[in-house]
Amino acid sequence: MYKDLKIMAIVPARGGSKGLPNKNILPLAGHPLIAYSIEASKRSKYIDRVLVTTDSEAIADVSRQYGADVPFLRPAHLAADLSTDVEAFTHALEWLQANEGEIPDLIIQLRPTSPIRFVEEIDDCIARLADTPAATALRAVTLSPNTPYKMWRLGASENDFMTPLLTVDGIAEPYNEPRQNLPKVYWQTGTLDIFRPSVLLEQKSMTGRHILPYVMDASLSIDIDDIDSFRRAENLLPKINCIKFDA
Repeated sequence: MYKDLKIMAIVPARGGSKGLPNKNILPLAGHPLIAYSIEASKRSKYIDRVLVTTDSEAIADVSRQYGADVPFLRPAHLAADLSTDVEAFTHALEWLQANEGEIPDLIIQLRPTSPIRFVEEIDDCIARLADTPAATALRAVTLSPNTPYKMWRLGASENDFMTPLLTVDGIAEPYNEPRQNLPKVYWQTGTLDIFRPSVLLEQKSMTGRHILPYVMDASLSIDIDDIDSFRRAENLLPKINCIKFDA
């Protein structure tokens, strides 16, 4: 709890995964992938409860073994390939309201596919959003290696002229400028998102319009989606002082 706010971590983990089957419970450096998000939540000074929303009994069992609450299974139609975070998190909050009579003041989303996190950073982000009443959310980002100012839109046919994706005030042709002269842009990593539940329930948005940034080290921002990214995380984890499990 931070300043009397009830703070819940929600870990979304559906059973289906085409790029890396069963990835959420694959052993990563000795523990199931999802365990890293659960353990990070448990070690936070401010998170009161960690809940896993999943459609999979196997993921639910592993999550409970590592100390997460799994009070319901997510309906299959909310765990399909094209299902959205808004749908999954709305279902979770509505379940909490209907079955427990209340919802938390802040929700932190910890995707299991981003296992490399520092608990101190999580707590700093929670405090920052809590201390900024005008902010509706906070989202982790990292400096993008590619600039969208050099990207293009193509026409309907190959004979149509292409048009630049973005423009820059004061620069006639940003696509011909050195990258150093263009605005810096940031890529959302998926490592952590924090939001106020009222924004989700009232606006059907995971962020609202007033989003604080948290800039992360790009070298630590791994989103596991295939065997190569899984191996990168596996190689990196022993080299950093990240999440430690009790013996």
